[in-house]
Amino acid sequence: MARVCQVTGKAPMVGNNVSHANNKTKRRFLPNLQNRRFFVESENRWVSLRVSNAGLRLIDKKGIDTVLVDLRARGEV
Repeated sequence: MARVCQVTGKAPMVGNNVSHANNKTKRRFLPNLQNRRFFVESENRWVSLRVSNAGLRLIDKKGIDTVLVDLRARGEV
């Protein structure tokens, strides 16, 4: 399973570790992903999503029903 948020689409980014001597080595910045279950009252069932912290905040703001409608329109769920 890819490290991608199902709600926001956040994925790993590439950057550098920079030492005090300004030596640079490649690294990955991973999104803060959590596996969460949400109860959808309109469907009377649980839905499991792999969401970032920003995705959790978006679900808190818009509601799980609205977010699921957007996901289904994109073909994610």
